[in-house]
Amino acid sequence: MIVMLEPDSPESVVNAVLQLASQYEGVTPRAHVVQGAESTITELYLLGSTAQVPLEPFQQLPGVRQVVRVSQKYRIIGRHGGQRTTAGFEYNGVTFDDRSVNLFAGLCAVDSPESVDAMMAALAGCGITTTRMGAYKPRTNPYEFQGLGAKCLPYVFESAGKHGIKVIAMEVTHPRHIDEINDALKKAGNSTGVMLQVGTRNAQNFELLKVIGQQRTFPVLFKRGMGITLEESLNACEYVASEGNPKIVFCLRGVKTHLGDPHRNMVDFAHVPVVRRLTRMPVCVDPSHAIGRAEAPPDGLPDIFHAIGQGLIAGASMVLVDFHPTPEKALCDGPQALRLEQLGALQRYTNIVRAAYTEAVRNGDGTQAGAKAAAVSR
Repeated sequence: MIVMLEPDSPESVVNAVLQLASQYEGVTPRAHVVQGAESTITELYLLGSTAQVPLEPFQQLPGVRQVVRVSQKYRIIGRHGGQRTTAGFEYNGVTFDDRSVNLFAGLCAVDSPESVDAMMAALAGCGITTTRMGAYKPRTNPYEFQGLGAKCLPYVFESAGKHGIKVIAMEVTHPRHIDEINDALKKAGNSTGVMLQVGTRNAQNFELLKVIGQQRTFPVLFKRGMGITLEESLNACEYVASEGNPKIVFCLRGVKTHLGDPHRNMVDFAHVPVVRRLTRMPVCVDPSHAIGRAEAPPDGLPDIFHAIGQGLIAGASMVLVDFHPTPEKALCDGPQALRLEQLGALQRYTNIVRAAYTEAVRNGDGTQAGAKAAAVSR
C-alpha cells in the first residue's frame, strides 16, 4: 500500500501519515523521497499486513494526493494507480527524464590518455556533455583485456573537467570500485560526475545491487540482464531502489539468442514503451552491444543508427553508444565502435528521430489511430 503526497509536501503531512499508520498492527511505514527534476515527491510505503487497512482515513488527510494498493513486486520503481508522469532526476546539471535525450557516446573501454582526450574533445565540439568510459571491464574470456581500472581514473576525470563533460557512465563490478571512483573524483576536485553502470553480467548480483542502492552520491544506469526476463531485470532494479537510491535509468541492450544473428544480440528496443508503462524510470538504449558491428548498409546509415532510431521512436530518452578514435586499435569491442567523424551525424540523426517522436506524441497519433481502427472494425 502506498500513500502518495502532493509535490513538495511539508514534514507535517509526512508525520500525519506516519502517525495514522502506527495505529494499524503489523504495518511498518517507510518514507521514500524522490528528488525530481522539478519537484520533490514523497511516498510512504505501508509494508506488512495491509489487506485490512482501509484507504479512506489516509485519503482524507490534507496533502495526500492518492492512496493505492500495490500488486506489483516492484513497488518503488513501478507506476501505480494510473500514474502517468516520470519524475526523473537531475545530477550534476544534467536532467534525466522522459522529456529530453542524453547521448552518452564514448569508449567502451579506456585504453590510453590520448583516446580519452580525443573522445572528450570531439564531444565538446558537438556541445555534448555526457559520455561513457569503461575502466572496469568484465569479459567472458579471462585472458582478454579487463580494463585499466583505477589507474586510468585520474586522467579520465581531468580530461572531462577540461572539456566540460558533466556525467560519465562507468561500469562497476565490485563495491570497492565505487570507493575508487569516489576517491579519484575528490582528488580531481569533483571535475565531473559519474553514473554507476550495472552491466548485464551483474544484473542479478544482488549484493552488489544493494551496495549501489545504499550509496546516494551517484545515480545508476542498470542494463537489462542478457539472458533473463524483463520482469526479473525490473525486480533487480527494485533491489537498488529499495536500498534508498531511486535515481535509476533502465537500459535495454539486446538479449542473448542465436535468433539475432548476424547481430550480436536480439535487439529488444520494442520493450521501451513496456518499461515506461510499467515503471517510472527513464529508459536508455545501447545499440552497440545489441548490434555488435558498425558496417553501413546501402542507405549509408550504420545498423547502429537504425537501432537507435527504433529506441528513440519508441520513447527512449538516453542513448549509450561506443565510439573510438581508431576502432581497429581498440582493446575492447572495436568492431562495434563508431568513428569520431560520425559523431556529428549521429547527433543530427538523434535530433531528427526524437523530433518525430515528439510530434507524434503531440498529435496523439497512436490514440487517434487506435480509435479509428476500432471504429472501422465495428
